[in-house]
Amino acid sequence: MEELPIEISPLELKRMLEAGEPVSLVDVREPHEYARRRIDGAELIPLGTIPQALPSLKEKAERGRLVLYCQHGVRSLRAAQWLRQRGVRLCQSMSGGIEQWCAPAEPQRQL
Repeated sequence: MEELPIEISPLELKRMLEAGEPVSLVDVREPHEYARRRIDGAELIPLGTIPQALPSLKEKAERGRLVLYCQHGVRSLRAAQWLRQRGVRLCQSMSGGIEQWCAPAEPQRQL
């Protein structure tokens, strides 16, 4: 099996979700951040509780891709690296976090 890149772009993730591919979304931010805005269907598992959630996260990754996100992509990248070191190969961090997810798409340039 080919190794997945450690990061996935918001656009690639949106395409996967629209195509109905099996993806488990995990928000690693704090509850107050999650309360303000989140991606529909995401489960809140704050970064500090990732070690306790390891068995559950391994199970999710066995059913499909596990995508972690945070505000800007830093905490989720740390979590994805930590999980990969513990054998969770099908996990990725969404680059740019929810800030990038919510950003308007770039307009198409005319050639």
